Amino acid sequence: MSRTLATLAAAAGLLLSTGAHAVEISLSCSALGKEYEVCKEGADAWAQKTGNTVKIVSTPNSATERLALYQQLLAAGAGDIDVFQIDVVWPGILGEHFKDLTAEATGLNEHIPAMVDVARVGGKVVAMPWFADAGLLYYRQDLLDKYNRQVPQTWAELTETARIIQEGERKAGNNDFWGYVWQGRAYEGLTTNALEWVASNNGGTIVNDTGEITIDNPNAAEALKTAAGWVGTVTPEGVLNYTEEESRGVFQAGNAAFMRNWPYAWALAQSDDSTIKGKVGVAPLPRGGADGRHAGTLGGQLLAVSRYSKNADAATDLVMYLTGQEEQKRRAIEGSFNPTILSLYEDADIKKSAPFIGNLREVFANAVPRPSGVTGEDYNKVSTEFFNTVHQVLSKRAEPAQALTRLDRDLKRIKRDGWQQ
Repeated sequence: MSRTLATLAAAAGLLLSTGAHAVEISLSCSALGKEYEVCKEGADAWAQKTGNTVKIVSTPNSATERLALYQQLLAAGAGDIDVFQIDVVWPGILGEHFKDLTAEATGLNEHIPAMVDVARVGGKVVAMPWFADAGLLYYRQDLLDKYNRQVPQTWAELTETARIIQEGERKAGNNDFWGYVWQGRAYEGLTTNALEWVASNNGGTIVNDTGEITIDNPNAAEALKTAAGWVGTVTPEGVLNYTEEESRGVFQAGNAAFMRNWPYAWALAQSDDSTIKGKVGVAPLPRGGADGRHAGTLGGQLLAVSRYSKNADAATDLVMYLTGQEEQKRRAIEGSFNPTILSLYEDADIKKSAPFIGNLREVFANAVPRPSGVTGEDYNKVSTEFFNTVHQVLSKRAEPAQALTRLDRDLKRIKRDGWQQ
């Protein structure tokens, strides 16, 4: 039986077992880029097949604000949301509030191993992988050609190329043009950006796999010094308040040579109404230097069923449909959302619609995980201390080395009180 038929049969059985009464499932979806639209299409397709209805609950774009909202709802045992869209670093923080999906997750071994790892908490499957992410470098191929420059392989090359193109475009009359845009607001997105700078410069991952705090080192300080040097030179000072969409807005308007963002931005940059359609390339983020590495932070989203849902069976069925192969393929083609099911990276239709997706297996193999597993429920505190420290450095309110020494002290306090006694 095909997966689609199996889904239909399961849905039919579900309606029969519940007295054929249709139910309404509330599903939280991000509104970042095309996420809301693509999510709603998938939910509507499930609703049409099962006779149920789905209410989409829009959540804040900022991951930090979204987590705070989720924690508030779940701590109160509220049933307002049946299915939660969650970040890869949240299962350890929120997992106790989610239904154990182990029995239903029969195809879990088909997914990217790193995504499977985060889906399990305490031996239970608390969420299903939905799409994978890693930080990427977007570049204007037409401008590289115009200025006879190559795709930068190191941050030093990016800095130099960004400066050359910025100067040239401004002389040509575009005073709003910048070399490089990224996510610099004090929120989880800055943690992902800064972790890439640090890891690419062999500065570690804030906290290592054994729980040792490693951030106070010269390589990490050098990486932050480089990034701080961009602000006000090749990067607008306004980047200190940018999230994903603000940086994409500048890049897609044709006002930046380079952008760091997640894969979702590809489909939008290539849309018919995009100023830069057909002019964009995607590459791994630069290395910290000759002996550095390409390091994109591992991101992605999962779907979890609330333990407080009054319609847990239907909610589970929705999760299995949305994270299934057919739906993941549709999302990859229509929204350039990277599948978590490995076989889809060889799919001809996906390769045609988003050519770079087929090359991302290597990016994911080298992706840098945030230290959410080892820090558990304290990850949010660790990340908050990290991004606030980085923001101080970027805004020239602190020197990198001294700021990282203070961060080391603050993280040791959190560790003492929390994740390791």
